[in-house]
Amino acid sequence: MTVEEDVVARGTGAILKGLDMLAGTVQDMRLANGETAALGWLQITLGECRYPVDNPAGEAYAWIVVHDKPGEAPIFQGWMVASSPALDALDHPRFDVWVTHCTTD
Repeated sequence: MTVEEDVVARGTGAILKGLDMLAGTVQDMRLANGETAALGWLQITLGECRYPVDNPAGEAYAWIVVHDKPGEAPIFQGWMVASSPALDALDHPRFDVWVTHCTTD
């Protein structure tokens, strides 16, 4: 059995969406690699975003770190996959975060 792996390139950042389930609002977040944004009181840091070389708009793999409180251990740390947001999802009672695509500019 042979497993094919996507040949990926590193994007300059990513577009994330954040949902506040209590307020019913969605926030677009454009982050550069290494940048942090706030969603409510959560601090969301994009480590990097990778995308398939042959299909940059079709998939995105983003390394995300989410802190609930500064100085404490992250409540989420891992790769989020645009086409499968439930594969490795943030488990939070109020907020949801997912990646839509990488940026290349």
